[in-house]
Amino acid sequence: MIHVLSDKPSALSDYVAELRDVDLQKDRARFRWNLERIGMAIGMAISHELSFEVSAVQTPLGIAQCARMTEQPVLATILRAGIPMHQGMAKIFDRADQAFISACRVYENEDHDSFNIAVDAVSAPELTNRVLILTDPMLATGASLIQVLNSLEQSHGNPSEIHIAAAIASEEGLNNVHQALPQGSHIWVGAVDEKLSSHGYIVPGLGDAGDLAFGPKR
Repeated sequence: MIHVLSDKPSALSDYVAELRDVDLQKDRARFRWNLERIGMAIGMAISHELSFEVSAVQTPLGIAQCARMTEQPVLATILRAGIPMHQGMAKIFDRADQAFISACRVYENEDHDSFNIAVDAVSAPELTNRVLILTDPMLATGASLIQVLNSLEQSHGNPSEIHIAAAIASEEGLNNVHQALPQGSHIWVGAVDEKLSSHGYIVPGLGDAGDLAFGPKR
């Protein structure tokens, strides 16, 4: 299932608008905070799809029947751009195990119009039969997410359920990831843009999320 949260305007729509604003992007702390808030908003939306059971909780005045999550998900993100959204997600699922993947584009020419994805390192718990939430702020071509998911499954097992969370996605990337995911998976995005540039960036998008959050890389 694909969930586009901006289809029904909410506070998240403001967060996405601020991310895109070229003037507000000059404030890196604000940019990171908006990504974190988007992670929190998507995390709360994902929680509606998870399993709960009712149990008794002792209060100072009696017994309350409360719905509690039956299991915590595993939260994963791609370094470095995914860190702020991942932090927001971790505030919603504050007892979850976490996983981190180092992946980057390896360009094949000086024009940067052709590239492969290199996954350098994976640090993750066992994933077999667990709910996996993978966060990456920009779902452009989808190549990074697909490669990362393949690496996670090959080295750490097959999750029972997969949720992808992104702030902005391209239509092409959304379709590519949708086709690659197993049946029953979910993709959650703040907004969807129509185009990709020749360099594989979302248009109008917001630019390079990692550079805007943490500074330009060499």
